[in-house]
Amino acid sequence: MTLTNSEASRVIEMAWEDRTPFEAIEKQFGMGEAQVIRFMRRHLKPNSFKLWRERVSGRQTKHLQLRDPAVSRGYCRAQYKPR
Repeated sequence: MTLTNSEASRVIEMAWEDRTPFEAIEKQFGMGEAQVIRFMRRHLKPNSFKLWRERVSGRQTKHLQLRDPAVSRGYCRAQYKPR
C-alpha cells in the first residue's frame, strides 16, 4: 500500500493519539496493528519509535476490545470520512 505524504502524516498522528484505537487506523487506511508498528518503525527516528512503542504498549485505549465502554468510540470529526 502506498500512502501520500498527507496520509502517512495522518497515520502517524493517529498512532500517537492516545484515544485513537488501532482499529480506527485499520478502518481508515487498511493497516492492522502489526502493519502500523512496521510503518512507524520505518517512518520515525529510532528514539521516537522507542518512545512511541513504550507509550502504546498495553495502553487500553489503543485497543477497542480492552477499552472501557465509557470511553468514546475513538473518532473525532477530523477522522470521520463519510462514504
